Amino acid sequence: MSEALIVCENLTHIYDGEVVAVQDINLTIQKGELIGVIGQNGSGKTTLVKHFNGLLKPTKGKVFVNGNDTAGMRIQELAKSVGYVFQNPNHQLFAKTVREELEFGPTNLGVPEDEVKERVNKAFKFFNLEKYRESHPYRISFPLRKLVGMASIYTMRPDVFILDEPTTGQDHITTRIVYQLIERLRNEGATVICVAHDMILLAEVVERMIVMRDSQIIADTDPRTVFSDKDLMASTHLTPPQITELSYRMRDNKQIKNLALSINGLLEETSKNFNLKRSK
Repeated sequence: MSEALIVCENLTHIYDGEVVAVQDINLTIQKGELIGVIGQNGSGKTTLVKHFNGLLKPTKGKVFVNGNDTAGMRIQELAKSVGYVFQNPNHQLFAKTVREELEFGPTNLGVPEDEVKERVNKAFKFFNLEKYRESHPYRISFPLRKLVGMASIYTMRPDVFILDEPTTGQDHITTRIVYQLIERLRNEGATVICVAHDMILLAEVVERMIVMRDSQIIADTDPRTVFSDKDLMASTHLTPPQITELSYRMRDNKQIKNLALSINGLLEETSKNFNLKRSK
């Protein structure tokens, strides 16, 4: 049986005593899961995941990380277990050089100096950031800045990685690095939670999808089930991957259906004729 890393029990968060951001959330996240969290803006998805690393504390209910109630824990304590990569790296980065940024987390956690150096060197190589080692994070491009944010969390080796819109503002090259990062984290046994509007990313990498609307979870299942539910997707005002859109149209359009049947029939007939000629 998988190990539960994060458990939410009737989690509710109310901003300024008025705005209900998440309401009565009951959720269990297991070790090694790849999870996507989707929903329109304001649905509560970012508020939900910010409870996992202590950036927010429940107004009502409880959140447990590795069996510990987060209510009495500091962000620094939770950082050992849960790493959060912000959508905007400017909200995360603060050091004078990229190297110092990558060194800060593990050093702050008490990791020995030689291991910190090893982790940082591996991160520079994996994220292809070596030539920016002594650059100021705010003097490199936005896509690279986002990679620095991810690398700074990667050097801390938390059990859970939360990636908030990881491909937003990324070019093709840095987007592929994000894909590779998620694959590497999976191979290393980490739990990855992607909060994203990038349906292609989610369709390719996650195994479980949490769908939110109006501060509540309305679906918790596999991506195929979510994307194939036309009414569910419409209720979130999000667009499924193009291949799913195509399948909708093929299912609903008689002309396309008939064309597909005709092509299949032609292929079958061609195959039969070919086999008959071969047998002669």
